[in-house]
Amino acid sequence: MPHNTIVIIAGEASGDILGAGLMRALLNRQPDLRFEGIGGPQMIALGFNSLVPIDRLSVMGLVEVLGRLPELLLLRRHLIKRYLFHPPAAVIGIDAPDFNLVLEAKLKAANIPTLHYVSPSVWAWREDRVFTVAKACHRVLALLPFELPYYERHQIPATFVGHPLADVIPGVYTQHQAKYDLLLNHGPVMALLPGSRAMEVKQLAEDFLSAAASLQLQYPALQIVLAAANEQRKQQLEALLELRPTLKVTLVLGQSHRVLASADAVLVASGTATLEALLFEKPMLVCYRMSPLSYRLFKRKLKVPFVSLPNLLAGQKIVQELLQDQVQPEVISQAMESLLFDEPARLQQRGHFSTIHQQLACDADGTAAKAVLDVIEEQGKSPYQ
Repeated sequence: MPHNTIVIIAGEASGDILGAGLMRALLNRQPDLRFEGIGGPQMIALGFNSLVPIDRLSVMGLVEVLGRLPELLLLRRHLIKRYLFHPPAAVIGIDAPDFNLVLEAKLKAANIPTLHYVSPSVWAWREDRVFTVAKACHRVLALLPFELPYYERHQIPATFVGHPLADVIPGVYTQHQAKYDLLLNHGPVMALLPGSRAMEVKQLAEDFLSAAASLQLQYPALQIVLAAANEQRKQQLEALLELRPTLKVTLVLGQSHRVLASADAVLVASGTATLEALLFEKPMLVCYRMSPLSYRLFKRKLKVPFVSLPNLLAGQKIVQELLQDQVQPEVISQAMESLLFDEPARLQQRGHFSTIHQQLACDADGTAAKAVLDVIEEQGKSPYQ
């Protein structure tokens, strides 16, 4: 393997985005670097050599993981053997901690510089996992500032790089242009983002639509925009909309940023979309529901007082969270009415969002690239020595 090769292992679409941004920043500094491992279309477009398709690593859910476990274990053993035999300049695991941390640990033990990009949620539960991280990598690249104290407490090198989304949102999007693109008029807009996974949509979408119908009955000028994360979710949502023929909804596929830009307030499932809504500075209500058994286990392990990223980033409650049985159409519609039409309530949230946005906009790609090159130099593995 050429001495100037950096290995990146990305586990899903979000990792492909992070990996591509990191590659661009590294190539700006050292144009002759080469990259291989597991990546998606954005990384491949930059010259990345993906040994297997990225979707072979994109597995969610216990049953799905168990069904694919032999294949995943074989793939990991193959990668470990390959890079022990042909050591690269560095190995960077992007998220996918259950797969990447073991791989990183084996390679770190062989004195190969290793980094883990996107901190595992040691701050939310399983803080003991921090010891696994310590064995696995020479440095953690953390997207969120509140993650650093957990590593400092255990003397694990970590760098806060900021969040790449904070560097690009809102970008070219304005509310006026987004409304025009979505064929909306000048009236108020409520965006619904019920999640990207089938179970999230199943648990939340009906209540979201019921609340939207109630509000549209009160405010006939209110426009409802429903974001489908992919074709499967679009079909799932279309089936629910067929049961509500009187509800006027604009269903949009794969344009979550345009949907958020168009909105006056957002009803959203807890997850990355809450961060995106924050960066667009859109007042929001956050909801989440899972199976009763999963929720009991989740609540028992949870070590933080909030579940949504806006509240975690603020260190206080700045957005309302509705969980489990609290997710009721009447409660949702009342809260969303305030976020749509109560200007003081809207301004209060937006002020918090603006402050957090400034904290997260740190040139994440460039900061992460510098950290990678620093680790390579610290470990005496520079491809240019």
